[in-house]
Amino acid sequence: MKISTKSQYGLRTMAYLARLKEKIPLKEIAKKENISFDYLEKIISKLEKAGLVLAKKGSKGGYFLAKPAKKIKIGEIIKTLEGEISFVKCIGVRKNHYCPREKNCLTRNFWKKLKDSLDFTLNSITLEDLIKEKKK
Repeated sequence: MKISTKSQYGLRTMAYLARLKEKIPLKEIAKKENISFDYLEKIISKLEKAGLVLAKKGSKGGYFLAKPAKKIKIGEIIKTLEGEISFVKCIGVRKNHYCPREKNCLTRNFWKKLKDSLDFTLNSITLEDLIKEKKK
C-alpha cells in the first residue's frame, strides 16, 4: 500500500492552515508547500466538499479550516482523499463483496488486525497533534 501524493499534499495543506489559523490564498499555500497550484486546486476542492475547509472569495479571501484543528482527525483527511483504505478486498467496506474462503481463511484475521490498527492510528491523531509535534 502506498499513500498517494494527493493525501500527502492534502495533509500538508491542512497542517499549514492549522498552523497559521487564518485565511490563506491557495497560491500562497502552493508556493510555500511547493505543490502545483492546479493539483492543489483539485485537492482543496475535495477537502471543501467534505466540509474540512471553507473558502472566502474576494481580495481578502482564502482558505481556512472549517472547524478547530483539534476536531479534525487525520483519518478524515486521508479517507476524503484516498477513499476507504483496505489492504485486501475481503476486509474492505463494500457490502456486496463475498469471499468463498472467508470462513476458512487463515490470513483474514491478520489483515483485519492490520486494518483496525491503521484505522485506530489515523483516527487518534488530530491536526492539532501534528502541529504540536512540529513545535517540539
